Amino acid sequence: MSFSQYGSEATLPSLADIKNLCYWLDDVDAPADKSRLIGKMSADLVIVGGGFTGLWAAIEAKQAQPNLDIVLVDGDAIAHGASGRNGGFVAASLTHGFVNGLQRWPEEMQRLVKAGHENLDAIEDFVISHNIDCDWRRVGEIDVATEEYQVKTLQSFIDKAANYGEHLIWLDQEQMRSKLNSPSYVGGLFDPDSVAICDPARLAWGLRDAALALGVQIYEHTPVSALSDEGSSVEVQCEFGQVQAAKVLLATNAYPALLKRMKYLVVPVYDSVLVTEPLTEQQKADIGWNGAEGISDSGNQFHYYRPTADGRILWGGYDATYHFRSGFGKEFEQSTASWPKLANHFFATFPQLAGLKFEYGWSGAIDTCTRFSAFWGMAMGDKVSYVAGYTGLGVGASRFGARVALDKLFKLENPDLDFKMTRTLPKPFPPEPLRSAGINFTRWSLDQADRHQGKRNWWLKLLDRLGMGFDS
Repeated sequence: MSFSQYGSEATLPSLADIKNLCYWLDDVDAPADKSRLIGKMSADLVIVGGGFTGLWAAIEAKQAQPNLDIVLVDGDAIAHGASGRNGGFVAASLTHGFVNGLQRWPEEMQRLVKAGHENLDAIEDFVISHNIDCDWRRVGEIDVATEEYQVKTLQSFIDKAANYGEHLIWLDQEQMRSKLNSPSYVGGLFDPDSVAICDPARLAWGLRDAALALGVQIYEHTPVSALSDEGSSVEVQCEFGQVQAAKVLLATNAYPALLKRMKYLVVPVYDSVLVTEPLTEQQKADIGWNGAEGISDSGNQFHYYRPTADGRILWGGYDATYHFRSGFGKEFEQSTASWPKLANHFFATFPQLAGLKFEYGWSGAIDTCTRFSAFWGMAMGDKVSYVAGYTGLGVGASRFGARVALDKLFKLENPDLDFKMTRTLPKPFPPEPLRSAGINFTRWSLDQADRHQGKRNWWLKLLDRLGMGFDS
């Protein structure tokens, strides 16, 4: 089944009562916001950005150096950015998937796979030991084939991955449909241990509480407008105050860059998500899904989906929308343009759920770079470190990203600093209007590949040769 060719106005009633609101953030247990930073203060370390990277950095730094005076500032409220607006997949992969890593750093993949699993295990241990109520489930993920040509490609990964310590299981059509019943499935590649699902907002709030308990000072609704190199320190200019800091860690990801170089290394790409109303017991029986695995399909433009704790289905992905001049802001989080297409694709996958309605819909920004995985750098005489570019798999990789950024900042010994991945930068995006033209032509080319059995045109082949091969 090619989703590119599927469409029907018959599914539009499913959107009639949808709320333009993030499901994870519509939570009666959401914590009260912390105060803004007002006036002048000083700190040993300022962390800019209160998403997963910033929160993990605060926790890791405080655990390693309890006497460190740490200030974390966020322009909104914790979890209201990308960390609370994603699908809640927590992957072991540090390289945006095994294939992407193998293509870029084949000589390092054995160690990168091992480091990724250790990172995911450490997140799980932290969630359990700190009693973070975030519906954490280590259920694995299945990449499903919806067309025959995808079967051979997926199966080819099994032996390759085994050589690097990854255990993947092929599910034929009958086995796949016994796990989750869709007439579109022709098979699936099951990774039983490398992915967990969770409520990402509750995970972020749990990390927030842990950071506060360690003595980290957190200020919300405190956007940072500029950094100034003062020689022995950095001045962090906030809306209503300043912080003089010995060191600064930037964890702003898709947000507008505070360093000029970042404007060419990261672009914000918006992804849309729908969440259904709770399924009835009959609807649950009609599709199965007793294992609650995370699912993604295998086109260039793919969907990701998973069940929620209260019996809904979260369904997102496919469209990846770039706005001219790296457009970023609340207005793009409320876009409804992708909803009809996502609804059509949902009911093409699960026709037995006809009549089910969607209750929530939203969009979120993805910090996209040309190598699709995190990168690190230093600035202002090594007083500032930064990490960004997770490209959609940051829930898990952000802890690793924070640790590497801290070790670079404090010049600590860490074998992870020897990875080529952690020592190099991605290729920059071109300036506008070439940037917008290139991204949109790439999207069109990916759509054409999905319509023609995965065959990549000259443009996609060129990007592959340049190390910038792209999927959404």
